[in-house]
Amino acid sequence: MMLSKRVLHTSFGLAKSQIVKSNGPALLIGLRSFATTPRSAKTGDPNVEDDNILPTPWETIFDRASQIFFISEIARAMTMALEIGLKPKVTINYPFEHGYLSPRFRGEHALRRYPTGDERCISCKLCEAICPAQAITIEAETREDGARRTTRYDIDMTKCIYCGFCQEACPVDAIVEGPNFEFATETHEELLYDKEKLLSNGDKWEKQIAKNLMNEFLYR
Repeated sequence: MMLSKRVLHTSFGLAKSQIVKSNGPALLIGLRSFATTPRSAKTGDPNVEDDNILPTPWETIFDRASQIFFISEIARAMTMALEIGLKPKVTINYPFEHGYLSPRFRGEHALRRYPTGDERCISCKLCEAICPAQAITIEAETREDGARRTTRYDIDMTKCIYCGFCQEACPVDAIVEGPNFEFATETHEELLYDKEKLLSNGDKWEKQIAKNLMNEFLYR
C-alpha cells in the first residue's frame, strides 16, 4: 500500500496531505522514509514542514535496493578474490619451502673454529663489553702456551636483541649470528646457550656462515 501511494505521489504530483487522509500517520511516516533528508519543496530547508516533500529519485531507491537484496558488496569482493586467485601465487609452502635470506641476516648465534679445528675465540671479551643487553658471560684461563682460552661462553638468548654488535666487535670472527631462525623451544632453559651449544651451531652452519662473511667482506 505504501509503495502504491508513493507511485501516485511521484507520478501525479499529489500533495502529501491528500494521501495521508486515507491512511493516517503510518503512511506519512512511510513517505518520509523514502526521502534521504525530509526537506521543504519550497525552500529546501529540512527544518521547514510543508505539504509537498521532495521524493527520493527512483534511481537512488533501486540502487539501495540492489545493494541490500542482491548483496552487491559481497559480489564485488568475490570477484576480486577470484581475480587474485587466478594470478600467479606470491606465497611459499613454509616450512617445506624457504624464502631468500640476506647475507646480513642475524639469526641464531654460533662460535666458529679455524680450519684446523682450533677455537677462534681469544677471550678478549669485547663482545661481552659491547652487548647492550648484557646477555653474554665469558670466563677465560691461560693455556700452557701462554694464549688465552675460553672456559665459559654463555649467551642468554631470551635477553639478546640481535643487534649484531658482538659480531662486529669480534676481531677474529669467532662469534657470529648465523642464518638459522628456526630455534624455538618449549622451555626457557633451552635458550640458555653454553659454549658447547654455540660451537655445535658453528660446526653445523660453518659453510653458510663463511659464505655470508665473504659476501660482506667489502662492507665490514
